Amino acid sequence: MTELPPVAHLHVHLESAVRWATLAEIAERNGIDFPDHLRGGAHRFTSFTDFFDQNHLVRECLRTPDDFHRVAVEFCADQVAQGVGYVEVSFTAAAHGERLGDLGMPLAAVLDGLAEGGDRYGLAWQVILDTSRRRSVERAWRTLDLARKHAGVVAIGLAGDEDHPATPFAAVFAEAREAGLHVVHHAGEAAGPASIREALDVGLTERLGHGIRVLDDPDLVAEVRERGIPLEVCPTSNVALGFAPSLAAHRLPRLRAAGLAVTLNTDIPEMVHTTLDAEYAAAAREFGWTDTDLTELARTSIDASFADPATKARLYAGFTDGGLPSK
Repeated sequence: MTELPPVAHLHVHLESAVRWATLAEIAERNGIDFPDHLRGGAHRFTSFTDFFDQNHLVRECLRTPDDFHRVAVEFCADQVAQGVGYVEVSFTAAAHGERLGDLGMPLAAVLDGLAEGGDRYGLAWQVILDTSRRRSVERAWRTLDLARKHAGVVAIGLAGDEDHPATPFAAVFAEAREAGLHVVHHAGEAAGPASIREALDVGLTERLGHGIRVLDDPDLVAEVRERGIPLEVCPTSNVALGFAPSLAAHRLPRLRAAGLAVTLNTDIPEMVHTTLDAEYAAAAREFGWTDTDLTELARTSIDASFADPATKARLYAGFTDGGLPSK
């Protein structure tokens, strides 16, 4: 596989991209017991429950402005090292703020860290604020309020257990769209086509976080294709969390064959030991895809991003020797 120019990365959670060594240091400083089996970052998750347990640990470790600032700076370095030129990073800001008794502090510290890291390492970035479907509508409103107040936040959306409906949050996302924010929901990963339908019709989503179960409904496939709704596909994460039996058996080739706008992403990279360049390499290896196929995926990620025109033009130039691709 030829090395690609800097690409766009659209689905990655900051809390699940923290270096394990950094997390161990932060835990020690904050007086938190950190399990020995996680210190080297070699632990392999055995279930969705296992993932949630470790994700909870990550969140509990992050407590001070310095903690959030540090992980954001390091995130920028790690993204650039794996070939990313522009990233939309998800962050559950309101949950951290409520936990720590200061609603705005975690987001402000992360934004400062991203600004510092972006400048230092040459990474363009924007933030997506997510909120759990399992939590209150009031938290979703607080998430929207944070998004309105902070430059650098481009979108909000639902994450978490897809068995919990999106409908109770409808007014939040309608107001977000009216305020000029984008909306992106997780749907069609653990739950089936009904979760995608609700994300589209009630949640007003502009992309589908995961969306791999769209294939369960041919009529929905046709609609998603015709509406040009991109999918944020995260193969290694899907396998690790039990939503695909293996990389070789992943639905990714079928999604592309159906004419859907597919992007490659990492989701929870430190948790499942992957990077974005590794996802591209795995796609080439498992599916026999050529550099032309990978370039198509990379261009689709740029198309699907919420980047400004200048950033998109810069990213496209890497694939076209300075010129924009034909549209």
